[in-house]
Amino acid sequence: MPKQPATGPDGARPPTRGSGPAGTPAPGPGVPSAGEWAIETRGLTKAYRGGQLAVEGLDLVVPRGSVFGFLGPNGSGKTTTIRMLMGLIDATAGSARVLGQPMPAAGRRVLPKVGALIEGPALYGFLSGRDNLRRFDAADPDADPRTRDARVGHALERVGLGAAAGKKARAYSLGMKQRLGLAAALLRPRELLVLDEPTNGLDPQGMREIRSLVRELAADGTTVFLSSHLLDEIEQVCTHAAVMARGRLITQGTVADLSTTVLGSRGPGRLTVTTPDPADAVRVLKEHGLTGLQITDDRVTGELPEADDGAGPPELADLNAALVHAGVRVRGFGTERATLEDIFVQLTGEGFDVAG
Repeated sequence: MPKQPATGPDGARPPTRGSGPAGTPAPGPGVPSAGEWAIETRGLTKAYRGGQLAVEGLDLVVPRGSVFGFLGPNGSGKTTTIRMLMGLIDATAGSARVLGQPMPAAGRRVLPKVGALIEGPALYGFLSGRDNLRRFDAADPDADPRTRDARVGHALERVGLGAAAGKKARAYSLGMKQRLGLAAALLRPRELLVLDEPTNGLDPQGMREIRSLVRELAADGTTVFLSSHLLDEIEQVCTHAAVMARGRLITQGTVADLSTTVLGSRGPGRLTVTTPDPADAVRVLKEHGLTGLQITDDRVTGELPEADDGAGPPELADLNAALVHAGVRVRGFGTERATLEDIFVQLTGEGFDVAG
């Protein structure tokens, strides 16, 4: 199996493609040491009875200080991977390091530095939100009881539950329970925050608040490992991402590099024109070298050509002028950038399902 390329200047390995797991970086100049990864796995594998592989040969690296999106459809192995990283289940083969320490062997040293929300929070329904957090905080042997109320109050305010702190948890909505679980993960400063579907059950306003909180945590130096099936959510907050499918790592890298590397073969971009004259627009755009032209109602889309002299695609202003000169009424004009959904479909050949 070929080795994965060494890391780039941003400290993350360039994205890899293929049907099997990505390789690990070979030792040498330019390759970060284990201490520079918040999470590193080598050949991590989980097989259940009957030989069913939930995760196979996973080689994953999460740079410290990144907001890392962990993507995959239902059954891709995301939650199983997270459970192995946190020491909740044993791996069948391979190894995992979290914050530079082997897991699960170093769990007692590592886990106090990690906040986690996995598969939804486990709450005491008969206790209030505030008392749930007090109970969680009391279970932490390193938590100072003298400052407990201050920590609990601060965590509740950060997730927008200050006004509902005295309400019984059994009366919380799904979104409020998610917020309370996130507050529990934030009771103390963490080096790493692991979130499995943190916006599950939240309304659009709640999603925006969680995105803002993730950005705030990252700005403070916390590494955030975020598993989600909401690709646009990942795209708005993540600096790096990995795609899983059928238990295997398909690719990983910075979000920008994934777009460039995976979709680079698509050419310089895709033009979208909104017009009441789509047939005339297609005729003009064909004359200027656009390919793959499609009409959907009043929208015309097509692939921009490479310039013959290698200087890049034609000027958008020139294309717009050509349309207007030909009498095409242009209501909208611009290029579409590749999204994480485009990347996922290109890599896996399938639509995106709910989270696994």
